[in-house]
Amino acid sequence: THEEVTSEYLGGATTHAKKSGVADFVFDNEIAVLQQIRRLVDFLPSSNQSEMKIKKNDTSFNTEIPSLDNLIPKDKNKPYDMKDLISKLADNEDFFEVQKDYAPNIIIGFIRVDGFSIGVVGNQPMHLAGCLDINSSRKAARFVRFCDCFNIPLLVLVDVPGFLPGTDQEWNGIILNGAKLLYALSEATVPKVTVITRKAYGGAYDVMNSKHIGADMNFAWPSAEIAVMGAKGAVEIIYRNDIGDEEKINKHTEAYEDRFLNPFVAAERGYVDDVIMPRNSRSRIGKALKMLR
Repeated sequence: THEEVTSEYLGGATTHAKKSGVADFVFDNEIAVLQQIRRLVDFLPSSNQSEMKIKKNDTSFNTEIPSLDNLIPKDKNKPYDMKDLISKLADNEDFFEVQKDYAPNIIIGFIRVDGFSIGVVGNQPMHLAGCLDINSSRKAARFVRFCDCFNIPLLVLVDVPGFLPGTDQEWNGIILNGAKLLYALSEATVPKVTVITRKAYGGAYDVMNSKHIGADMNFAWPSAEIAVMGAKGAVEIIYRNDIGDEEKINKHTEAYEDRFLNPFVAAERGYVDDVIMPRNSRSRIGKALKMLR
């Protein structure tokens, strides 16, 4: 094809870990590979028909984690690291991440809660504000299907402002690829628990294991915003005649935020099972998974 390219750049470890998503892990040497394979196998059952291994530890799932109350910044446009939350929810803060270099706007991997392996899918606000795009949808969908095959329950952590817009996404089939994640979560028969930490907007909210596609337990933090879109965007559509009058737009935005940008409206309608304090997340997730088992 007359391409000037080295074999490493064409199909080396870095290329397949970052660009194509073919490789799940990349390590420096054989010793690291063997150690990490042991760690991975430890999270998995022996086969798709085997009972799940239970690895008891000293961490009680009833533990409160006060630092989680301050995880979400007051400024809604400021990012935070979703991996901090995942680690704190895990037994012994042990999180085994899969495909960490590919589509970093979504995080996938394994943790244990009360000794049981759990597959985690979470938006990462540090990259692309946590938007779903083609690569992240495919990455998460494959992981969900893998967990479903091996009877590993799923925990979905949501902070998603929507699907990534733009010609590149549209022309390459964001609708087809976003549907893969929707389908994978809809079809999965394992226990599925969702926690909405901040933004849950539009179609991306639906796709991220919402009640509407069969999630078992859905929790929201008080900082959760479940809506069609952000307040400013919504106000500029609803009150388009007032655009240009800054005072009126600000007034409408405040009213919209008070009325819609909180989890209690969704809870009233049964789309959220409970609004929980962040510090209680680990205990509520643990109890939900125990009940679903």
